[in-house]
Amino acid sequence: MNYKLADRVHKVQPSFTLQMATVAAEMRAEGVNVINFSVGEPDFNTPPHIIRAGQKAMDEGYTKYTAGPGMIEFRKAICEKLKRENDITYTPADILVSNGEKQSLYNVCQALFEAGDSVIVFRPYWVSFPEFVRLADAEPVLVDTVPEHNFEPDFNDLQVKKSPDVKGVIVNSPSNPTGGIWGEDALLRLLKIAKENSWVVISDECYERLVYEGEFYSTEKLNRDHQIGANVVTCLSLSKTYAMTGWRIGYAAGPRDIIKSMSKIQGQSTSCANSIGQKAGIEALMGDQRCVEEMKAAFNKRRDLIVRLLNELPGVSCAMPGGAFYAFPDFSAYLDKQGSGKLLKDTFDISNYILGCAKVVTVPGDGFGAPGHIRFSYATSTDIIERGIERVRSALEQIA
Repeated sequence: MNYKLADRVHKVQPSFTLQMATVAAEMRAEGVNVINFSVGEPDFNTPPHIIRAGQKAMDEGYTKYTAGPGMIEFRKAICEKLKRENDITYTPADILVSNGEKQSLYNVCQALFEAGDSVIVFRPYWVSFPEFVRLADAEPVLVDTVPEHNFEPDFNDLQVKKSPDVKGVIVNSPSNPTGGIWGEDALLRLLKIAKENSWVVISDECYERLVYEGEFYSTEKLNRDHQIGANVVTCLSLSKTYAMTGWRIGYAAGPRDIIKSMSKIQGQSTSCANSIGQKAGIEALMGDQRCVEEMKAAFNKRRDLIVRLLNELPGVSCAMPGGAFYAFPDFSAYLDKQGSGKLLKDTFDISNYILGCAKVVTVPGDGFGAPGHIRFSYATSTDIIERGIERVRSALEQIA
């Protein structure tokens, strides 16, 4: 080997969610009857009217590069959506369309952070949040949350860990992996702290439409309504709301100079988001919204089912998530026990044991900064949920 990989490669952890999805795909390819609870995407197909819009775009020749920040008509549609659903006024110059919200989050970290900076990341966290920070040569500062209060910030821990090096904070409500939804008071308190310390708030709101109980609060809406004056970049996605994960369309809205800097970085990496997805995105945002409510109703039924079944497992407890499509049960009762002759030291071991014994794919909570927990996606049918949890029960009964 006559080359050396860059240090950043060694600093970054692999995506555990993608790893587990890959494991499931490989097992299926080998003919294994595997049940997959690792998937972070709707199991529904993209709604027909959105697919037709994509097909029409191709037929009409919208197969070329677009403007770097996104098609002007799509950015106008995003502004209309943000006004209609979130009561926030933006102009197209405040919007950047990206290849999925994940790129939006990556772009904003690249634009804002550098070596010597720190960024507050609340745990449990989506697996990519700390890695986005590390890829910007900054350091994530992991702050605890309070499970009994929808995994809202532990402000005592935040007070201990904040420092002059902190330049930003990442918010995710509804949350992946917990499904927790932060209340108005917690968000307002965090916004005020961010304003006082000149932090930029990066708010990942990709599950905003998948709320089953409680109320979703847009971070920037609260910021404006209460005239706090914090700098907020909101990142959103079509993937979860409209079952468009493979189309790779997301966007960011925020202060114009930050958006312009993000666009500059994106222009030298992926140029623009795909044209066909943007045309379909216009239809998603401006067309019939009944599809969203239908998917949400199905997720709600599945949520009730999987939480009930998980709580019936011996030694397992699971809080009712308010949004998204994940359950995050506590399996800590099985730590330091024996499964298939191996000591189960952490949730990686427990997930691997369940995979080997029950052929059920889950995502270990240690990958989200939450030892003892395991993430189950309920973006799958009720029949699969019932059969999968029964397999997990059989596997747990064999643990000594």
